[in-house]
Amino acid sequence: MTPPRHIAIIMDGNGRWAQARHLPRLAGHRAGAEALDRAMHLCRDAGVEFLTVYAFSTENWRRSKAEVSGLMALLSTYIANKADELVANSVRFRVIGRRGDLSARLQREIAALEERTRDGAFTLVVALSYGGRDEIVRAAGRLVQARMSSGDSAAVTEEEFGALLDTAGIPDPDLIVRSSGELRLSNFLLWQAAYAEFFFTQTLWPDFGKEDFDAALAAFAKRERRMGGRIKR
Repeated sequence: MTPPRHIAIIMDGNGRWAQARHLPRLAGHRAGAEALDRAMHLCRDAGVEFLTVYAFSTENWRRSKAEVSGLMALLSTYIANKADELVANSVRFRVIGRRGDLSARLQREIAALEERTRDGAFTLVVALSYGGRDEIVRAAGRLVQARMSSGDSAAVTEEEFGALLDTAGIPDPDLIVRSSGELRLSNFLLWQAAYAEFFFTQTLWPDFGKEDFDAALAAFAKRERRMGGRIKR
């Protein structure tokens, strides 16, 4: 079975996982970070080249200040604790989203890790302060600015527009996985998901493991990917 080249995951259910155990929500997010480590190793072992995870949306800023601060601290800790491991395992770290929304310190930590891991063979993309509509609007703004500067009036191509998105240089996801039983994209990779396959599981994200991953790959293997034309497997 040929694995998907790029898997994207909506990591949903951390809060419900914690609530079911009478734990604070941040305990669920910490468990979710451990599940991310498992997913990354499963992807690499299966021959997947890119993993994109929805870590924090533009809408998530509306959560309580305590939860948002805790999530940002958790990300900072993750970067500090995992940097050497990512380098040793040839993992390229990349962040997409509105970086300007983050603290100056966190922006520096992200940039430093991206630079340090830029030659990695496997790519982990973290969507942070990210929204699909926002990404498209920002790309459109860059396109308008570029066209006004150059005076170019040629028709815009998908390739030209795609190169202005946060995911420039990253192939579109072949498979999008969402945990916790929800059946929606929630503003994730709206442009890039045009021909993706979808897999939904009832499993809450902190419990996501090999059985769930294998089920997603098995479901993907059964799909006939016509991409608007001939079948692509």
